[in-house]
Amino acid sequence: MSDTLHTLAGPCRHQLDIRKSRFLVQAAPVESPEQALAFLRDVTDPGANHHCWAYRVGQDYRFNDDGEPGGTAGRPILQAIEGQGIDRAMVVVTRWFGGIKLGAGGLVRAYGGAAAECLRLAGRVPLVAMARLTTRCGFAELPLFRARLQELQASIDRERYEADGVALEFRLPQRNVTEAGRLVADLSRGRSTVRTLD
Repeated sequence: MSDTLHTLAGPCRHQLDIRKSRFLVQAAPVESPEQALAFLRDVTDPGANHHCWAYRVGQDYRFNDDGEPGGTAGRPILQAIEGQGIDRAMVVVTRWFGGIKLGAGGLVRAYGGAAAECLRLAGRVPLVAMARLTTRCGFAELPLFRARLQELQASIDRERYEADGVALEFRLPQRNVTEAGRLVADLSRGRSTVRTLD
């Protein structure tokens, strides 16, 4: 696995037939376990025999064999996600049974191989470590703070107006935290600082 983790650039699909069974892999980038399970609900086909899946979102991961023998589907899908250096992704492999049993080893190869092939073909984007920060500024300084923070790839999550100014909560790439601290100190002439949230 490479040092840089990636996520999927967007949803992707891959289909193959293995000994008369049809396998459809559908994968998507997700930001939370809830989003992963919502994707599962969206792609579920009531006419299929199995919807085996796995997701990884940072340290959170889950997988499910959906009726296939234990360990033959969900875990190989998760291993495909990890083996491809992917994070924040959900992979669902839907199977329509074709009448020929594949055996435990065949199922592991089919589910894990189909998932890995889909992820190999998928567009990817590198994951950027983000930091959540907060600072304060005067009302008159707010437009300048917004513009200059945006130059550091910051997105403002919340602005809270108070009697003596505005409290800002924002996210930006981890690599820009030190520069954001300097920027805020400069713009406020030393009156404001940046504090990390969680």
